[in-house]
Amino acid sequence: MQSPHVEALRTRHAGLEARLRKEQSRPAPDDGTIKQIKRQKLQLKEEIARC
Repeated sequence: MQSPHVEALRTRHAGLEARLRKEQSRPAPDDGTIKQIKRQKLQLKEEIARC
């Protein structure tokens, strides 16, 4: 069983993934927004790995 903290991180990561897919599906996706979301996802992934 995972700690509540890790579960919260995974939930946030999934939310970012949904935002990323939505942004990428737009007719004119914003590269800056995509970079920012990917950076946030990576930070969360690294934090999850440390837990």
